[in-house]
Amino acid sequence: MKITQQSHAGTLESGDVLIRIQPVDTQEIEIELESVVEKQFGTAIQRLIHDTLNKLNITGVRVIVEDKGALDCVIKARVQAALIRATGTQLLEQNWSEL
Repeated sequence: MKITQQSHAGTLESGDVLIRIQPVDTQEIEIELESVVEKQFGTAIQRLIHDTLNKLNITGVRVIVEDKGALDCVIKARVQAALIRATGTQLLEQNWSEL
């Protein structure tokens, strides 16, 4: 699925995460992670974001993550919200219960 515009979701409050989505010219998935718990959970956070993007068939995207200790469910929800905003109406027909 094609990213058509930049978007973001979340905040920089403690326990939350700010996700910024940008389209790129390649089909790669680029993740830039900055987290207060990066040493402990950086790999798990990146894997969660990759899994969320793969389930929605998203490629050609840069995901900039500023994490302030968010739980997995919060990170996943913020990524999905940013993707909905970045793809326009393309994700509205997605069966969200399968994710």
